[in-house]
Amino acid sequence: MKQQNTTATQTAVRSLAVHPHLILVEAEPGPSRRHYLQQQLEQSQQDDTVLAWFLSCNYEEGGHWAGLKELLADLIPEVLAHVPELLTKHHYELVTILPFWRRTLSFQGLNQTDKSFLLNEQTRYYQAERALRIIHGVINLITNWFNHVQAKQLLLVCDDYERASSLVKRFLFELMRRRGQHLNLQLLIATTSKESEALANHFGSLCAIERMCLLEETRSNSVPISENFPSEQESARSLQELEQQIGKDSIELESNLPQLIRFAQLSNQPEKVLEYQIAASTICISQGFYEDALVYAEQARLLFQRYPFNDEEQRWTLYANLYKCYTALGYAQLALEIAEYLMATVHQPEYRYRVYYMMAMMYARYLPEQDFSKAEDYLNKGLEQIAQTNYPRSKKLFHTAFNRNGLALVRHRQKRPYEAAELCRTHYEKLDNHLKPDEHILHRSVLLYNIAQVYASLGSHEQAISYFSGAIAMDPNYSEYYNDRATVLVRMEQFEQALEDYFKAIELSAPYPIVWSNLGHCYRQMGEMEKAVDAYCVALDLDPNQFPILVARAQAFEGLEQFNNALADYNAALTLNPDHALVLANRAALYYDLERYQESLNDLDHAISISPETADFYHNRAIVLGVLST
Repeated sequence: MKQQNTTATQTAVRSLAVHPHLILVEAEPGPSRRHYLQQQLEQSQQDDTVLAWFLSCNYEEGGHWAGLKELLADLIPEVLAHVPELLTKHHYELVTILPFWRRTLSFQGLNQTDKSFLLNEQTRYYQAERALRIIHGVINLITNWFNHVQAKQLLLVCDDYERASSLVKRFLFELMRRRGQHLNLQLLIATTSKESEALANHFGSLCAIERMCLLEETRSNSVPISENFPSEQESARSLQELEQQIGKDSIELESNLPQLIRFAQLSNQPEKVLEYQIAASTICISQGFYEDALVYAEQARLLFQRYPFNDEEQRWTLYANLYKCYTALGYAQLALEIAEYLMATVHQPEYRYRVYYMMAMMYARYLPEQDFSKAEDYLNKGLEQIAQTNYPRSKKLFHTAFNRNGLALVRHRQKRPYEAAELCRTHYEKLDNHLKPDEHILHRSVLLYNIAQVYASLGSHEQAISYFSGAIAMDPNYSEYYNDRATVLVRMEQFEQALEDYFKAIELSAPYPIVWSNLGHCYRQMGEMEKAVDAYCVALDLDPNQFPILVARAQAFEGLEQFNNALADYNAALTLNPDHALVLANRAALYYDLERYQESLNDLDHAISISPETADFYHNRAIVLGVLST
């Protein structure tokens, strides 16, 4: 890491720098710091070959996409006017970050998971990696626009980094990692000296780094330090006006949540703060943004503990949100504490059956030591609670099916796959027979998908394909269904059909590594090594620390006789996992072909020390020793 300490009395931005650059301006937040940054931006904007934006990253003012959403709002009209197909390609990311564009951009690609949140029928939540998909999609959009306008440098001037969300921080890091060189990227980030040290370490060797201290005289010569906050009465009035403007419009609510929370805080209305923080947490969870959902939920919990709120539904939503965040982020013990708290405090059957389900999933999925007997017992207790509710028959049927789907998971993990499939099939048929065609489509597709996964694991390919196809018919915009069906088609050597499914999966989602990895495997089995390498390159661009994909790309390079590239990938893979005997043996064979015999011997000795029972290692070692002895 090249790092230099200077002072900010000089110009910070180096227009058209040769290498990607991170310039850290250390100063306390406030108008003076912002004025200095805006001066730097204005100077850079005089060069029309530089794409430059100012990002105000304070999530308390702008929400969890603060900074990035302003960049995209500025970019979309330009892209719409000149390269509208880019908006079609990246629509999903854009309407996620900028919900008000849902009214303007024509889009029919919502899947049932998205729709279920709008219908209050959510039974499947996105995994935490979805946040990265959105980030990677935005990076691709910015790169494509950069190429289109033939810019020579991208400059992002960022204020309030110390108050940025995890999403925006990850965006800046991934942008530098993936496209720093290509975009000739300069990040000018102002933050506190404490945050600056951590940030320099985080970016590590990605780019050249400079750290600057904004001197006292620079601050005093720029603009007076003052921040004016509205009075409590003015804030209350602003909150009321904004609420009236929003009404029951869900898009307006999502777009204005940061302002609603802020006005509620400034007007000293904790019950309103709680309401909107819970709403923000719920929306983040529905979109898979669990780190930022947790920020809102933890703030709401502090309020709930401080004030005597008596809204049972609010309390349930808050603690259920905490549970979802903790399980999604891998904090199993914290999730268990939430579930146990609810066990002790929730007694109404309408909520208690859900608590039993939470406890069951702790023991079936999330805790490091699983206990399937306990999980089944909790699920059965939950079934009893469902029977005690005053729900109409159709709602009881749905929640019973959801509960039994949990038992199917237990059966699958108990190595009782046929029982798992039968549970899903039985309750799918009950829902299909008793619900309206448009009711709980998501959960019905999930039951079919789960049956398909069971048959795929058993090698019953035709049956798996049939059930995957049924799930796709009910939820045709869900990328993972196509990806998983394609993987079974590859096992059946129906490669052309598999390719169609992989490309459909890619079309339906912001970028994610596994679908590109699987596409690479498909091409490799077809003998299309160049196409396999291209697919693996995309997967590794999205996530460079994929040990099996580095190995797979190395083998594809070997098939193309690009031995130095293959060696580089084996080296990278063994950096991640230095004691993998088979990969050591593969690299030894490659060293042998390159006539680097001592290195080949060293790898084989290492492989034998790890796996002394593998006869082939000794055979190959004897060959190498024979060459070295001549």
